[in-house]
Amino acid sequence: MSISHWPASERPREKLLEKGGSALSDAELLAIFFRTGIAGKTAVDMARETLAQFGSLRKLVEAGPDAFCSVPGLGPAKYVQIQAALELGERCMKEKLHRGDVLSNPAQTKDFLMMRMRSYQQEVFACLFLDSQNRVITFDEMFFGTINAASVYCREVVKRGLERNAASVIFAHNHPSGVAEPSAPDEQITRQLVKSLNLVDIKVLDHIVVGDGVTVSFAERGLLR
Repeated sequence: MSISHWPASERPREKLLEKGGSALSDAELLAIFFRTGIAGKTAVDMARETLAQFGSLRKLVEAGPDAFCSVPGLGPAKYVQIQAALELGERCMKEKLHRGDVLSNPAQTKDFLMMRMRSYQQEVFACLFLDSQNRVITFDEMFFGTINAASVYCREVVKRGLERNAASVIFAHNHPSGVAEPSAPDEQITRQLVKSLNLVDIKVLDHIVVGDGVTVSFAERGLLR
């Protein structure tokens, strides 16, 4: 039976309009993106099978073009569309972050960092520089490493902070392993950075470690000193 013959309350589009996107399952949201099914399968059937094939929604959207386009009914056009949708989401999150006071909404800051950094295959160290009103000046990805390490240079962070005329900064780096627990070297470099930036009156507000679906805040752990 085609989706058009389903009760209105069960059709993904109508359900989204009535209850909002959060009320839909991954398969239902993906079905809206697919728009149509293929012979013998509705868009929802196709979405469920695709998710089962890749293992999760995240693995699907992060798949390369060859793997993505290998699914019957998908192709380069759909691949481009889903990548564009992801980029729009990231830019929207960044725009919200730029407009707002990051201290009043730490969850939004973590969401942005998660979206931006969770899928990196190498370790990346970044600085979220803020002005005296705690508004975002810029998000700078500064150091790039191997699969499990990135060399961070205090002098370069101080220099960049002064160039940005920053009053404060939030550090962030990802763990490609997916485990967000801070390591001893993470704590050591953070202490060095705090000490160096204090000399030029730039306050370190937090250091957030990004893992696979989880973040750890140094400030919340009492590790900033």
